[in-house]
Parts: sequence; structure tokens; C-alpha cells
Amino acid sequence: MKFINLKTILSTAVIASMITGCATTTGNQTFDNNQNAIIGATLGTIAGVVLGNNVGGGSKSRNKVIGAVAGAAIGGAIGYSMDKQAQEVAESLNTNVNNNPNAALDPNQDLIVSNTDNYVKVMFRDDMMFETNSANPTYSAQTKISKINSVLQKYPNTLVQVVGHTDNRGTHAYNQNLSEKRASNVGNIIYNSGVSNQIFSRGCSFDKPVALNNNEANMGLNRRVEVYLYPNQQSVIDVCK
Repeated sequence: MKFINLKTILSTAVIASMITGCATTTGNQTFDNNQNAIIGATLGTIAGVVLGNNVGGGSKSRNKVIGAVAGAAIGGAIGYSMDKQAQEVAESLNTNVNNNPNAALDPNQDLIVSNTDNYVKVMFRDDMMFETNSANPTYSAQTKISKINSVLQKYPNTLVQVVGHTDNRGTHAYNQNLSEKRASNVGNIIYNSGVSNQIFSRGCSFDKPVALNNNEANMGLNRRVEVYLYPNQQSVIDVCK
């Protein structure tokens, strides 16, 4: 078994921070964007060290540094790409990136764009998307959903997953069907706009609430459609857990 040298990781992590340091943004997003890029670069650095440590031929220390720099560049690029896409999606929807974990509990937030270093998430409240018990997005909702497409056209390799969520009124099977139809219809709006991205849809019924289904206000928070944008298949998460 080969072990990763901590000194090599630390030294190449410095290189990673130098690489990501050239990524500049404006406004309140500066810290979060650079932080995500550095996280991605650091993870890429570690992966690169492992790769370089196992590459045959040449100096082992040289291979480690080459692998680390390559990994840092790739990891930093993914982190920065997600930050950049989140900012562009938010701008297309006339809002800001909001990574506050409690934002989903604010009833005044009917549209939330957030991101991690692995994905961008756009949350649409049910009330602004559908008529009661309907799976068909309203005209205004279709117009808003379509605004995301201008960003997706710039990132054709981004994977798109549309997810429907309901409250717990009615049976699980009924809500499963409703959540799937809503997700599918939103996905079709994106697909029919002519983007070349791979698009998937999924319904979670009432399996993943953001609040307790103990009153009308909280039930309204739980009825939502979320659009996830992933850089690759490895970043896809189980959205119903």
C-alpha cells in the first residue's frame, strides 16, 4: 500500500490556493465563491496526489506535484463553475444567490437560488408554479422556468434534475404521482426550449419536507419544485433522503 505524504499535500494545497486565487467576483459572493473554489481545488489536489503517486515512470515526487497541480486545477474549476452558474441563474431570475440554510423556512422566499461546490439548486414554491391540485405550470411559471435556459445553453454538460415535493395531505401514492407529474412537466419546459443538457425528473411525494406538516403555513413551505444543476454524474445526490 502506498501512503500519501502530508507534506506533499500541504505544499501542493498552497499551489491550489494560488490557482484559485485568480478567480474574482463582486459583491457579497466573493467569500463564498473563492471558498468553494478553494475547497474544490484542495480536494482535487488530494486526488491528484494519489493519481501522481501511482503513475509509473519518472520521479515519484515530480509525478505527485504534476498530479496535484492537475487535480487542483480540475477541482478548482468545478467549484468555481458551480459558483458562476449559480450567480448567472440568479441574475436570470432577477434574484440573488442565497445560501442561508434557513431560507427555505421563510414564507416570503418563493424563489431561492443556492449552491454548494457540487451543485446549484433552484427552489420554486408551489403557489407560484401551479394551480391547486394541478400538475401544469401556470403561464407565468413557464416564463420564469424558461429564463434558466439561457444559462444552460452556456453549460451544455451540466446535468439537470427536476424534483417535485408535496405536503402530506392525501395518500403517499397520490402525492407521489402528483410530485412526479409536476417535476416531469417542469423538466419538459426546460427540454422543449432546445437545450442539449441531459434532464431527469423525480418525485419525492412528502418524503422530504423542509418543515413539519402541522399547519397550513408549513405545508405551503413543503410544496415545491427544485431544479438541481450538477457538473457531472458523480455529484448527483439522492434528493428524496
